[in-house]
Amino acid sequence: MDVPGMRDGHLRAGGLRVAVLTRAVSPLHGVGGLERSTCDLVRHLLARGARVDLFTRPPTTSEPWSHERLAFHFVPYRTFPGAGRRGTTILDRSTAYPMFGYRVGRAAAAMAAAGHLDLVYGLGASTLGYAMARRRARGSTVPLVLNPQGLEEFGGADGSYGGRPSKRIGYEPLRRAVRYCATAADRIIATDRALEPMIARALDVGPDRMRLVPNAVDLADCDRLASPADGARLRAAAGIGPDDALLLSVARLERNKGLHVLADALGSLKDLAWRWVVVGDGPFRGAIEARLAANGIEGRTLMAGRLQDAALHAWYEAASMFVHPTQYEGSSIVTLEAMSHRRPVVATTAGGLPDKVRDGVTGWLVPPGDATALERALRTALGPAAKLATMGVAGRALVEAEFSWDRSADRMLAVFDELLTQARNA
Repeated sequence: MDVPGMRDGHLRAGGLRVAVLTRAVSPLHGVGGLERSTCDLVRHLLARGARVDLFTRPPTTSEPWSHERLAFHFVPYRTFPGAGRRGTTILDRSTAYPMFGYRVGRAAAAMAAAGHLDLVYGLGASTLGYAMARRRARGSTVPLVLNPQGLEEFGGADGSYGGRPSKRIGYEPLRRAVRYCATAADRIIATDRALEPMIARALDVGPDRMRLVPNAVDLADCDRLASPADGARLRAAAGIGPDDALLLSVARLERNKGLHVLADALGSLKDLAWRWVVVGDGPFRGAIEARLAANGIEGRTLMAGRLQDAALHAWYEAASMFVHPTQYEGSSIVTLEAMSHRRPVVATTAGGLPDKVRDGVTGWLVPPGDATALERALRTALGPAAKLATMGVAGRALVEAEFSWDRSADRMLAVFDELLTQARNA
């Protein structure tokens, strides 16, 4: 194993053997934020020369993924009948998920004990079994890097549980599992500065073990997937004029994404000219459609459903602005993607969004769940004085400087380098 070194201005990882532990990853299990960020990390580790052993559940899609230095280890995810339906998420996360993490972690621990790994990186409770092994016998294990992601089980960055404090009771078993994993971890990753105080408080982690490595986007992929011409064609096909204001939202359709709040805000803006496109699907779709009808804006709204990447990125190019009214959030990959396409953002202060949406610079921020504040921000954004193009350019520059995978891969490899150097010198 070689400790990461520099080449072409970026850290390399030639010979590094990393296990990645996760309950889901794109393209094997869909395209959510966790799935996409984990896939991007693996891709960039492979591009830097690492060997990756990916421990996850069996694929739920038929999308192919292969690389000569990528090995898959599929571990069954056993849950209860009916899991996945509306209202079952918390029960699944607090029962099946920790048990899955126990089995996944034990498999990774056996591989480490056999001398086949240099480091283990895992997300949340996926590391539970490995954390147990690390605490029991550090000498037969390798360093553990834990990424707790957005801490939904702890209520998110503001501890509000997306406006539903009753979730606190249901998430207690998962909180215990993640806290245990944190006690065994050599380093804990904060994916946003806004999450650092929450990680310190919820997981009892000091600055000596916490490192900031932002979730990121691959700018080359964003640029490749869609151009301004693709956006113009999409507008024309949807009957939207080139100068019409087009608001875009991208999310899984769940209550905590706040799209019903945005529908209420837009219902008070019928005196202005705009169209709203919603990309995504999920169990809350019917409730959103009912709210559209109640506000009399169903004729201005296109529910586009779940889309492939090229079509999604074409909508980013077609949009005038991106609107993310979420009541709970981790890092928000979709917000970074919109900013990569030079789109200003109207968003809430949930989770890591304030790290990206700089109020008055790259967009506007409002409190989660506040339809009146959201209406005011949108009225300003849709007004003649709004400098949407200037904000969009500022957003792209911010992503290039702080939230590109070139930057984040360097940061992650620097964390790995720190731990491996310590282990070598111990």
